[in-house]
Amino acid sequence: MSQIPMPPRSPARDILKGKTAVITAAAGAGIGFAAAQRFSEEGAELLISDIHERRLSEAADKLAAETGRRPATLICDVTVEDQVQALRTEAHRVLGHVDVLVNNAGLGTSYAIVEMTDDQWSRVLDVTLNSVFRMCRAFLPDMYARKSGVVVNNSSVLGWRAQPLQAHYAAAKAGVMAFTRAAAMESAEHGVRVNAVAPSIVMHEFLSRSADAAFLTELTSREAFGRGAEPWEVANVMLFLASDLSSYMTGEVVSVSSQRA
Repeated sequence: MSQIPMPPRSPARDILKGKTAVITAAAGAGIGFAAAQRFSEEGAELLISDIHERRLSEAADKLAAETGRRPATLICDVTVEDQVQALRTEAHRVLGHVDVLVNNAGLGTSYAIVEMTDDQWSRVLDVTLNSVFRMCRAFLPDMYARKSGVVVNNSSVLGWRAQPLQAHYAAAKAGVMAFTRAAAMESAEHGVRVNAVAPSIVMHEFLSRSADAAFLTELTSREAFGRGAEPWEVANVMLFLASDLSSYMTGEVVSVSSQRA
């Protein structure tokens, strides 16, 4: 199938003007950075975190150059509780309060079940699923106290769809979906919404360097538009879920894909 041309990026409309947001795993060229860029364009004040110090600094510099708004930054390993708590403390210091929390951290590797070690299984679940729990445990109490807030989690269509060598990643992402629904029910009475996105294949620089080109071609050929999503296309859906435009949505997992029926 030939590729369907990408639409132009939509102009900014100040959808998050006056809002504050924390975004994890926002360095580099993936969904986290695209979300930070989109949120900043739409008027949000940001604190972005990542485990990579140099890439985080470069991301903040790039955001400042492109949007005229330099976000606050903090190194954070979302698998370490003390660092998650430090991120919460810094967020309240620099932002005053947090309106939106985007849990974007995730780790993908490929192993057959019969060859996978406990450490390989546990590492993917810790980064991808346990981090969402830690971040929500840290940030939800203040949102509850304010009776306002939004959490956007990054899941994956692999939480629904089978793919070889991805049992650990699929289990983690399915866990994010289930956690999102449960957290939404707990949070609703406090005026806090919790939703997730579930992208299919998203093309970015790191994926292009790390994945087999033939395999990427096969995956994109399955998409209705004959291409993978751009990170900003996923970020647009995160923006919608973070904004008041989705005020009646909670506990939802929104697929961001063009899969054939």
